[in-house]
Parts: sequence; structure tokens; C-alpha cells
Amino acid sequence: MPPSDGWYLLGPFIAVALVGLLGAVFWALGLRPAEDPYEGLAIFDDYGLLCPAAITEDHGHAEQIRDLLAEAGIKSTSAVRPDGRVLVLVFPETAEEARRVVGLTF
Repeated sequence: MPPSDGWYLLGPFIAVALVGLLGAVFWALGLRPAEDPYEGLAIFDDYGLLCPAAITEDHGHAEQIRDLLAEAGIKSTSAVRPDGRVLVLVFPETAEEARRVVGLTF
């Protein structure tokens, strides 16, 4: 096939057309990030083996509660909920004792 009859343009034309088609599809669908990537992932709060001993609005109060629990010999950690409140988490074996210690103090 001689190069003068125009068939040599068919390959590049198909390539450009496919790239244009893919570009139009991506532009139409839009590759924008979701507004809240964590929305809908969990129905309820899941902290594994830990359970909440106290809930507070302030990180400072949560640290005071954790210090109080540490003085009582109870291991604890904290987690921030999606609504901004701070949970003080303990192991289930010490949850009742931790709630009792926190309840007597605060």
C-alpha cells in the first residue's frame, strides 16, 4: 500500500480520537473528591476491644480523666468522635471501675 493514498493517517486519527473520547468522558464525569470520604463507612462507633468510660467536650478534660485513671492503675486512651466530642476508652475488664472512679471525681 503506497503512502500516498491516505491510509497512513488512519492509525494516528484513531489514536487521537480515542484520547479525545477518554478526555471527554473524564471531563464529563469529573474526578472530584467526595465531600466526606468517611461518611457511610460505619453505622456505629467501633473501637475494637475498648469501650468508653467517659465522654467530654474538651481535650483538656479528657487528659485530666486519663491522668486520674492512670493514678488508679487503669490504662486508658482517647478518641475523637465525628461530632467533636472526646471519648476516654478503657478495656472492658476495667470499664466499671473506671466509670466509678470518674463518677466519684467529676
